[in-house]
Amino acid sequence: MQLTNRIHFRNLRGDLFGGVTAAIIALPMALAFGVASGAGAAAGLWGAVLVGFFAALFGGTPTLISEPTGPMTVVMTAVIANLTAANPENGMAMAFTVVMMAGVFQIVFGTLRLGKYVTMMPYTVISGFMSGIGIILVILQIAPFLGQASPKGGVVGTLQAIPELLANVRPAETLLAAVTVAIIWFMPSKFKRIVPPQLVALIVGTVLSLVLFPNIDDIRRIGEIPTGFPAIQMPMFSATEIQVMFVDAAVLGMLGCIDALLTSVIADSLTRTEHDSNKELIGQGLGNLISGLFGGIAGAGATMGTVVNIQSGGRTALSGLTRAGVLLVVILGAANLTATIPLAVLAGIALKVGIDIIDWSFLKRAHEISIKGALIMYGVIALTVLVDLIAAVGIGVFIANILTIDRMSQLQSESVMTIADADDTILLNAEEKRWLDKANGRLLLFKLSGPMIFGVAKAIAREHNAIQSCDAIIFDLSDVPHLGVTASLALENAIAEAAEKGRQVFVVGAAGQTKRRLEKLKVFTLMPPDRLYMDRSEALKHAVATLVPVPSFE
Repeated sequence: MQLTNRIHFRNLRGDLFGGVTAAIIALPMALAFGVASGAGAAAGLWGAVLVGFFAALFGGTPTLISEPTGPMTVVMTAVIANLTAANPENGMAMAFTVVMMAGVFQIVFGTLRLGKYVTMMPYTVISGFMSGIGIILVILQIAPFLGQASPKGGVVGTLQAIPELLANVRPAETLLAAVTVAIIWFMPSKFKRIVPPQLVALIVGTVLSLVLFPNIDDIRRIGEIPTGFPAIQMPMFSATEIQVMFVDAAVLGMLGCIDALLTSVIADSLTRTEHDSNKELIGQGLGNLISGLFGGIAGAGATMGTVVNIQSGGRTALSGLTRAGVLLVVILGAANLTATIPLAVLAGIALKVGIDIIDWSFLKRAHEISIKGALIMYGVIALTVLVDLIAAVGIGVFIANILTIDRMSQLQSESVMTIADADDTILLNAEEKRWLDKANGRLLLFKLSGPMIFGVAKAIAREHNAIQSCDAIIFDLSDVPHLGVTASLALENAIAEAAEKGRQVFVVGAAGQTKRRLEKLKVFTLMPPDRLYMDRSEALKHAVATLVPVPSFE
């Protein structure tokens, strides 16, 4: 695997323009997500710079823009809230340690080449999970949208506190938040192509707050962001919280993998290229590791930034590096300009992001496509919002896979059949039909087709138990590309019982993995060694020969 992304200067203008455009979009988003997470605006900005730089340099998707995202911010918010509540003195440092640990998890995933498995989830689960994340992000912005600090208890705490929040609403900040959402939502498309609506909303909201409320203390604002490079955050652990930190890091790392690789797929479709998923995970992991080390929040591949980068001409990792460089200049040279930005404006930006994350398209038609799929999606949404992110994904994937396996087993079970005379159930050639008819029902052809997964074992046992009387059985495995352990044990049981009852047993078409699996189970020792055939006609001919004299068709 190549260590760094291939960078060339043949598309210099496009990459520079794409990087600058992506940086303009990233600035308000990084500020909003930093504040929303509880780590502060500076943590959001440094997360955008460091994750973006190292993921672009070492990742496997040249056009991918990595930065704090809505889903990652939701998890980061919970991590910070839980750890600071448990350990007020060192909780924030422990939260940044979780970001580093998440990066290590991602590096391990990439090194073990697990990239291709990360996004192998049913769409109903992915849709429900992302919609749940969007709903959480919206709920968490209710308090700052109404001009108040977020209550303790996360989503449930916020929902319980809504009556109190409404009773103490601060109209000025709510007005600014509403104006922010309105600008992003209703800004004409022709203007959106020129300047990002998030940046317009940030500037307009800030200017409006200064004009209408010249007394800065009347509105809650970001405050000054420290200039210069951040101090290193040494990893910090707590014996009582180590298990919680480990689980949080695993969730954050896995979510980052899913978020990044799904965005990589979008980038592939726009650029007609193919990303290296394992390399991308390593790049994402390095980005989060360094981000946590310098006090930045976690990030992942950002769909909005990536699409804008590509549409603006970005084609290599140089665009991502340019974006990180522009943001770095802003932090080091113009951080004091962000001090007057109202928190309500950032809440409006984050709230609109949450609304956009919700998969409205699938929500509207899921019940029309599949009732079971819709129920899985709604269940995952409920679990994500009210219970736990990892439980939502785990339970959703488990139920979806069980339903899929059940359906596949039903379909595969139809390809397990037995015939004693030549009919149209199994396609036989003329010679095979003659031999089967000659047996006069004393020979049974036991036909299996397709991959024999564990759910088919029941069908094999059912067909085997239905056998009443015959003198010989041919087990036809010609069309079996894969034989699972459970199915092979069911087949072994059928062959063993047939041999015990004195029936002649023949096996046709066992090859490759199917043959190796049966050899390891020593199935072929249950029958004479000359009863293995690759040609069904030959097997039928010799099977009939054990029953009656070989007929002559001359």
